[in-house]
Amino acid sequence: MDSSWVAPVALLLVVLALDVWVYREAQAMRASGQSVIASVGPVTISTPEQWFLGCLLLWIFVFPLYLVARRP
Repeated sequence: MDSSWVAPVALLLVVLALDVWVYREAQAMRASGQSVIASVGPVTISTPEQWFLGCLLLWIFVFPLYLVARRP
């Protein structure tokens, strides 16, 4: 049986789990009055939905940006 699909699927599941975590944490922070906001050039990411979509589409760039932006 060929198991070459296991690693890519596992990586995809980890990325999706982290995307959901980013969304839920950004929602919780916004509810507590501490929005997570980041600007890179003309692009500003400020809502949980934008963070989720950014992580979903450009995870390698947006996820580290979220980790830096969420610091107090």
